[in-house]
Amino acid sequence: MTPALPTPSPPLWLRLILGIVALAALVVPTLLVINAPRMPHHARRVPPVALPNRVVPKEELPPVEPVAIADLDPEDARAFNAAIPFSTDPNPAARPFHLVGAPDSQERAVDCLAAAEVYEAGDDALGERAVAQVILNRVRHPAFPKTVCGVVFQGSERSTGCQFTFSCDGAMLRWLPTPPAWARAREIAKMALHGTVFRPVGHATHYHTDWVVPYWSASLDKIVELHTHLFFRWAGWWGTPPAFNRGYVADEPKVALLGRLSPAHQGFVAPDAIDPASPIGDPGATGLLFDARKAAAGLPASSIPAPTAGDPNVFLVTLPDDMLPDLFPAVALRACGDRPYCKFMGWVDATKKPPRLPPTGEQAAAMSFSYLRDEKVHYVKALWNCDQFRKWDGTQCMRRPLPLKPQPAPSPTAAAVSPPGDTTPLDGIRRKAPPAQNKAGAAAPATPASTSFNSD
Repeated sequence: MTPALPTPSPPLWLRLILGIVALAALVVPTLLVINAPRMPHHARRVPPVALPNRVVPKEELPPVEPVAIADLDPEDARAFNAAIPFSTDPNPAARPFHLVGAPDSQERAVDCLAAAEVYEAGDDALGERAVAQVILNRVRHPAFPKTVCGVVFQGSERSTGCQFTFSCDGAMLRWLPTPPAWARAREIAKMALHGTVFRPVGHATHYHTDWVVPYWSASLDKIVELHTHLFFRWAGWWGTPPAFNRGYVADEPKVALLGRLSPAHQGFVAPDAIDPASPIGDPGATGLLFDARKAAAGLPASSIPAPTAGDPNVFLVTLPDDMLPDLFPAVALRACGDRPYCKFMGWVDATKKPPRLPPTGEQAAAMSFSYLRDEKVHYVKALWNCDQFRKWDGTQCMRRPLPLKPQPAPSPTAAAVSPPGDTTPLDGIRRKAPPAQNKAGAAAPATPASTSFNSD
């Protein structure tokens, strides 16, 4: 039997290479894992579970909630909105709307509706028709104001809480639609106000774009999607045709924000023409779209300023610099209460507020708002400092004091005039010689030469 030959061992250099390869096979992956770049982790945020609210019975009026948006990125918002199913209940069309009232009131309604269309939907005919129908549905619903302008600009006196965002986010001050776009929006508004119905949105009273999630969206019935907009109606009886039973009030208010677009919303009645018994916030009188007395009643008791020491009818007040100027009358009314005479002066700059009357010229120029009531003479007036707050109606602006003209320095000639009784002749001035006197001291009769004026 032949013995097995021993297996020759690999050479040293080969063993070294194999060892290095094996070590690299272990070390390299480990290093790659340890030093791998960290990928940012975005937790997928979803809004809180919004279960449908209880269906409001017919005996109660559903609340109109302010638009509060969930903190979501657009993709998450679209996913959430897609998960809300469409209602399977019938979606009947609304009844035709027929505008009535005085011609100037009708013009204001047309322009309010057109503004909502173009600022909410842009220059898009389909979107504008849908927006117009939603607004007219609201006009007929008991939960909303009973005028077109009242619906469009509901809540616009607040920086938050407006029903249509464009009315309180400054959009109307930042840009205006082109003339062709404005003309098209007005034509669509006229059609909607004179019987044309946009059937797809039915009795919808709410809508939003699909990349945001308002907190009220899950509590309403989603009925239709147009482009990127979703339309909703209230659940239960309040979303059915019989609920839309309120009549239209054919007295449209004037809206200051529309002054640049609409001649019908220019030329407000001056506040001093207001009957003292009527609210200062009467839209037809001041252009404010809210009842200032109602707003005043809603102010906290801590916000009532105290009168000036020594005069209970005078208020010198520092106004909050973050308060909307249209709310200043509410503060004045709350302060004045039922006083038959009241003088309210407000300054946003606290350093310019005087401790007592009268203010200095600089303090008067810095005054931000004034309100004066004198029921004995039936006088009520509210004015703003239009250098600080933009007002489209000039009758609401304070009159600015004219700068004093500098007095000219006295001339050397005038300074050299002699005092009375001094008969010293003045250099460079030709004077009439005194009349000749007779021996008795009486003046001699005047001659024609002595009574004539020198022509040189």
